[in-house]
Amino acid sequence: MRKLVLPVLLLFCMNPKAQLKADDVKTFTLKNGMKFLVVEDYSIPNANMYLFYKVGSRNEHQGITGLSHFFEHMMFNGAKKFGPKQFDRTMEFNGGANNAYTTENVTVYTDWFPASATEVIFDLEADRIASLSIDPNMVQSERGVVISERSTGLENSPWNLLAQSVQGQAFQEHPYHWPVIGYLDDMKNWTQADLEQYFKTYYAPNNCVVVISGSVKYQDIKSLAEKYLEPIPAQPEPPKVHITEPKQTGERRIEVQKDVATPYLIIDYHTPETKNEDYYALVLLSDILSNGKSSRLYHSLVDTKQLATQVFTNYGESFDPTLFGLYAVAGKEVKEADLENAIYTEVEKIKKEGITDRELQKVKNNKLVEFYNQVETINGKSNNIGTYEVFFGDYKKMFDAPAAFNKVTAEDIKKAANKYFTKNNRTIGILKPDTND
Repeated sequence: MRKLVLPVLLLFCMNPKAQLKADDVKTFTLKNGMKFLVVEDYSIPNANMYLFYKVGSRNEHQGITGLSHFFEHMMFNGAKKFGPKQFDRTMEFNGGANNAYTTENVTVYTDWFPASATEVIFDLEADRIASLSIDPNMVQSERGVVISERSTGLENSPWNLLAQSVQGQAFQEHPYHWPVIGYLDDMKNWTQADLEQYFKTYYAPNNCVVVISGSVKYQDIKSLAEKYLEPIPAQPEPPKVHITEPKQTGERRIEVQKDVATPYLIIDYHTPETKNEDYYALVLLSDILSNGKSSRLYHSLVDTKQLATQVFTNYGESFDPTLFGLYAVAGKEVKEADLENAIYTEVEKIKKEGITDRELQKVKNNKLVEFYNQVETINGKSNNIGTYEVFFGDYKKMFDAPAAFNKVTAEDIKKAANKYFTKNNRTIGILKPDTND
């Protein structure tokens, strides 16, 4: 039976649930520069708070690498009102949960809670933003934790080891060069002054965007924000990242050895930042290459030729020009060169022949369904709204995304592949079984 591929606009119209609209997002900015985006959603009696701090490893320099990730940990270790371990305990007592993550570009804190606990969450967040404890004893303890995390991550994840090696080759001047977790010698030698200055600079309220979705009223959120967060003073704007990575003018290769059963392969191409006009074409190209069993790379390398046991791509949001990665694990007794050449064969097909209308419509449909599935939940609303506000410069562009994906043509994708997927623009990393030579 032939699979029916619905046009994107038809899928849009068929969605039975009321769609989130730009007017549903209400905003205000405190006197200290902290911006709030609020969505009232009474589908469940819960709410969430996402805090996007515009600080990641790109804001570091050699000597203090890893500090962004370190503060992700320190933010849970006590402040003036809620001491060590009390942040989690208080949140859990009130029925809430939390998480956090750090990337090259941002550090994001996520709180989920019953709407009745909203004021408690404001109290918790205000305390650690205004009065985080950077006690030397706690610093030493947490320093050990992140150093152990770094060691464990490199030992247990072949992908971590290879990806860090490849990224260090692909970026030679821009701060995307170092790993988010930092360099070991830097981690051992952060000073108290380093920590205090970094926190004051980047955890300022004017460097944070807060998104709240759920069973809350806009006016109540505004009142709580003014009560708990507005008294925290703004700081001078953080220094701009002014380093631009020079254009790569030749293929780079790096080989790493580790105790693995078969070779791992990463091929990274330099690609533009999120605000670039080619962003949407590259996102769809990523899906065409590796999203699902009918995707180009999976169908060819895993199903048909059995050259790989795993294949995927990666192209995420970034403030500065970034990398589009193709990842694969070789099958048993498959040579890494054969796998690498097979990937290039599929890439060249797209560069020369383009893609089919059916392929394009399928990934557009999938992207639209994914988008609306995400914004149906309060968690997805906050995450997506915050991501567009921070990376695209305006949350309203989230509502333009379906049309932006729909505008991408097969020719746009072919042009993007030819523009960025060139030999001189790529860095290849191969992780081979350790031969103990």
